[in-house]
Amino acid sequence: MPDFEAIITNLTEEREDLKSKLSAFDSSSARMPDFEAIITNLTEERKDLKSKLSAFDSSSARIRNLTEEREDLKSKLSTFDHYFQQGWVYFSHSFYYISSNQMSWHKSRADCLQRGADLMIINSKEEQEFANQFQRRTWIGLTDGETEGTWKWVDGTALNTSYWTPGEPNDQNTEDCAETRFFYQENSWNDTPCTVKNFWICEKVVAL
Repeated sequence: MPDFEAIITNLTEEREDLKSKLSAFDSSSARMPDFEAIITNLTEERKDLKSKLSAFDSSSARIRNLTEEREDLKSKLSTFDHYFQQGWVYFSHSFYYISSNQMSWHKSRADCLQRGADLMIINSKEEQEFANQFQRRTWIGLTDGETEGTWKWVDGTALNTSYWTPGEPNDQNTEDCAETRFFYQENSWNDTPCTVKNFWICEKVVAL
């Protein structure tokens, strides 16, 4: 990293030297100045000044970028610490809160929203395996409450990849909400009435 104080000192001294030479150029001394030499020196010194100022600007920009990156990392670390302190689990760009008590689907979702999150959305086989590992009946953010048979996630996206247990969903008793039930197998989802009391998983996506 350049020594900025030394650069500023040198620039100041060179400026004073330039002023002195320009003063000599303007004065009506008995001896005529060597104009070509003065012009050559001024041109070289101008190039040198421009080079030093360019290095200064480059270093300033790098310092500014590093400072911004540091503040961004500090913010992310603070976010991670906040969720870890509250018992959330981190997995694949999201934090998850696994409840210790049981409530209906709608009350479970209300709890997630109050925490600045929502019920879990499962987007991959790895995330499905993550949900199954807790080995309990758990609400996820999937429902066909709006239109029977059209299952949607709580963020409004349509269900594309599913992990229903064979024979599910069957809507036997107005079963409009999805749970992970048969967690000993990969396809563990089951539809069940939203009023059933289950554990639940909240998900908070975080940007890295």
